[in-house]
Amino acid sequence: MALTGGEIKLTRGHDGRVAYLTLDHGKYNIITWETRQVMADRFAEIDADDDIQVVVIRGEGEHFSSGGDIAGFMEVDPIDFTDLGHNVTAPSRSSKVVITAVDGYCFGVGFELALSSDIRVATERSQFALPEMNLGMIPGSGGTQRLARLIGLSRAKYHVLTASRINAADAKDWGLVADLAADRAELDEKVEQLVTKLIGFSPLAARTAKEVLDRGVDAPLYSGIELERKAYAMLRSSKDFAEGVAAFTEKRAPKFQGR
Repeated sequence: MALTGGEIKLTRGHDGRVAYLTLDHGKYNIITWETRQVMADRFAEIDADDDIQVVVIRGEGEHFSSGGDIAGFMEVDPIDFTDLGHNVTAPSRSSKVVITAVDGYCFGVGFELALSSDIRVATERSQFALPEMNLGMIPGSGGTQRLARLIGLSRAKYHVLTASRINAADAKDWGLVADLAADRAELDEKVEQLVTKLIGFSPLAARTAKEVLDRGVDAPLYSGIELERKAYAMLRSSKDFAEGVAAFTEKRAPKFQGR
């Protein structure tokens, strides 16, 4: 059955503070209907673990992902597409900071998965695309909306309507990815440097910043500022903030506990 197959390996590092999710389904890491649900299951496990602060999503092999199992979609009842994308976009709803490391192709639902993460880092050979127009279809897992918010409506319309690829240089210039690496080895190094920095911060502050950014960006400016102000006030009473101030005063590294 074409809908099944593929694996998302879950491993941990940095004393359990970092979860690594690795797509593993052949050369192109095709995302099947089953893989979508596995992603949601993995994040349910991750979100229930208070020790995990950062999640890294990556692909095994030559490419991050060429997209979904196209032939398999014909086996799915149309009514089942109503909730399409809710499972594979679990990174957007996670309380953890989610990094996607892209090497090679990042197409279709693979691109939508990356778009639902917080930070994207890629290699210079990476390519991004939402090619659904070639199939008489449109992106269905948040691609149109997230891409427009990241690179602007005009550019998003062009790339969605023409199914054109975005090269790594443009992705960096447009803010689609935060950083570029020369190759896979350097990509891994940059991701680990980023991870090391992120786990040194307060998990509570990171979770709050992610929520304020995600919820505030689509709200009127005043509402976003009000949300930020109230979140700031909430953090003022946290033990992590007290520890941060004490560490700054005593000229030492802080020891945050996420509360």
